[in-house]
Amino acid sequence: MAIKPNGKSPVTSDHDDKIMLFRDVTPGPHETQLRFRLIHFWEAWNPLKKTLIGIEMLLIDEQGSVIQGFLSPSRIERHLSKMKPGSLYKLNNFYGSSNKTMYRVSDHAVTVSFSWNSELSVLEDSPTHFDEDRFRFHSFEEFQAGCDSKGDLYDVLGHMKLVNGQCVTGTPVLDEVEIARARHVLVHVQSYDGPVVKLYLWDQAARDFCKKFKSYERTPTVLLVTTVNTKSLGGTLALTTMSSSRVFMECDVQPTVDYFSWLGSNPQSAELVNAEVVTKRETLTIGEIFSYIRDGSNKEAFFECTATIDDVVHGSTWYYISCSGCHTKATKGPTSLMCSKCGKVNISGVPQYRAQISVYDNSEQAVFVLLGDAGFELTGKHAAELVSSYFESNGDQGVTQEAPFPEALISTIGQKHNFCVKVTQHNLDGKSRSLTVTKILPMESPPVTEASGGNYNPTTLEDGFETGTKVCGASKISVDSAEGSKNNGDIDEMGKAKRLKRGV
Repeated sequence: MAIKPNGKSPVTSDHDDKIMLFRDVTPGPHETQLRFRLIHFWEAWNPLKKTLIGIEMLLIDEQGSVIQGFLSPSRIERHLSKMKPGSLYKLNNFYGSSNKTMYRVSDHAVTVSFSWNSELSVLEDSPTHFDEDRFRFHSFEEFQAGCDSKGDLYDVLGHMKLVNGQCVTGTPVLDEVEIARARHVLVHVQSYDGPVVKLYLWDQAARDFCKKFKSYERTPTVLLVTTVNTKSLGGTLALTTMSSSRVFMECDVQPTVDYFSWLGSNPQSAELVNAEVVTKRETLTIGEIFSYIRDGSNKEAFFECTATIDDVVHGSTWYYISCSGCHTKATKGPTSLMCSKCGKVNISGVPQYRAQISVYDNSEQAVFVLLGDAGFELTGKHAAELVSSYFESNGDQGVTQEAPFPEALISTIGQKHNFCVKVTQHNLDGKSRSLTVTKILPMESPPVTEASGGNYNPTTLEDGFETGTKVCGASKISVDSAEGSKNNGDIDEMGKAKRLKRGV
């Protein structure tokens, strides 16, 4: 292969093909040939219009240079059937377009775009070596520096601490049905001795993770995820996968092999953890929570929010009658109460909280829905106790009516509290602006983040992390089970919030 006198390709091969290296690709049309390995390709969609933009690719040439490729929708049918990740190809004729400024997956300033006269064919029996892959790793500090910038997408490599809240030192169980519903897996990952960071794997990346994770006889620890985006949630760095992301573990590729070897030589790194990062619950204002919903996020999440109770939402019921066993809303049968979930008839009905309160902070107003234990934590009284007390004190009067808002709830007006709230799928779908409260946190209690790093203690870690999963979900009576999420969507909450005067 001879290089032209100016030192640049195209050069002439034994078959008189003009071959160009990636380093020499410039903007504009090129009637020459590229030879490369197709590392990966994926669909690129417009999230707002929900239309296919095209197929994007990651390509590597014989010199190890990486460039992004693009196939427009009108040319997919012609070329896609030939494309297989890992295979070698020749591409005759293409157009060099400027690489995008957001979410780039390669350093090259140009993208190889298939043009009207492009010809793609398999490169058979090539004596030339092409690398299998190429990675661009970032450290925690580098990810943090580029947080929310929508810039280049880099790769993360480290060892897993938690998988959906379960310690990897045990035997985590992945509920694929729940993962399919939630569409993501949450992994806490630590790169070498750096801080622990939350990594959200979405859709295909979540499915790939589950498949790989379950393929190991023992629990894998090393994880490499490519092209992750950086987000700041309540001041905490989080990484999230994109359509271009790929998942590797243990011995899949050389970087994971090397990291696995390093981890074996540094076992203390698998046992130590920065507990502050793992246990920290994201703290957002009401306005930031609504921004999180408006920004098109697809994931349910728990947040901590400090707000003042302005009023109760009059015109709404503050409790429902549940099945005493599973707390699902009971239904009226011909002669008794029934539970659709348990399938039982003649059940004992127990009042449970589903109280709507109007709250505010310095940024925004909202309606919070108190469920189950959250109502008890706010008032110090169970809903069943308050309902029973009302009917006992009123004798036979109004026995067919619902109990009005009790003084125990009304007396909380004006109080400021730390609420653990959940953004549900109904919020994300735009069906409801009401936010579900799963726990009331005392204002004077020390924040969970005060736990300092030290020897890894599975019990302490799980207890702390559960503030974002199980503790926030301690009131296991979901909005759906109380028919709250459906009903809340039917209410223009702030518009119908009326002042309920004390004693009325």
